[in-house]
Amino acid sequence: MIFRSAQFRKLLTLVAFILFPLTVLADPDAEAILNAARVNPMGEKTSLSAQLRSKSTVIPFEIHVDNAVRYVFENPRQELILKLEDKAPVLTEHLGGETSKVRRAQFDKPVRDTGITYEDLALRFLYWKNPILQGEDVLRTRKAWKIEIQAGRDSSQYGVAWVWIDQQTGAILRMEGYDRKGRLRRRFEVISAKKIDGQWMLKQMRVETFDPTTKKILNRTYLEILDRLTQK
Repeated sequence: MIFRSAQFRKLLTLVAFILFPLTVLADPDAEAILNAARVNPMGEKTSLSAQLRSKSTVIPFEIHVDNAVRYVFENPRQELILKLEDKAPVLTEHLGGETSKVRRAQFDKPVRDTGITYEDLALRFLYWKNPILQGEDVLRTRKAWKIEIQAGRDSSQYGVAWVWIDQQTGAILRMEGYDRKGRLRRRFEVISAKKIDGQWMLKQMRVETFDPTTKKILNRTYLEILDRLTQK
């Protein structure tokens, strides 16, 4: 799978799993890989229809990319706006006619009662300090760098994140978040991709939430991109 469209690069911000090309780094270190992964380049505007699906529950929403990435839900209407700044991501919420910054107290709360939290949507793990390149791995035939990132003193539901980044495209293929006792809490993984108007992009991502004690799966949510919307 080769992901070539600059137009879709900003969709990295959709939980970092909409795939886009980055310069392949020679002799990379973990910091350089993550710096590339959180680049938010200017690109053409685009809009996509998508859905979150868990068992029989389907939640449709839209993704609009301009100077930020906006996730738009209905019933009730809610907009989550993500900007990747130089030092930290900024996630704001527009709900009930008011706009406010998403605070740390909200980070571990689920978005629309799904397996995705506000912290996950903000991609905060990409900004944690002192990442360590722990070698290479193969995911679904793709060679990937495997990076460990400690949360440090950051206010997070996770103590450490493991991130797998495609060596050819720079795309994030998987992320696992562990609590401060080293127990798996959540796993994000790209399952498939597809072409829309001749461009490769995410088709389906699986999000699994685990009971840290029993290791049983508590929730399995699928994020699915359906089609491109007509620009208004």
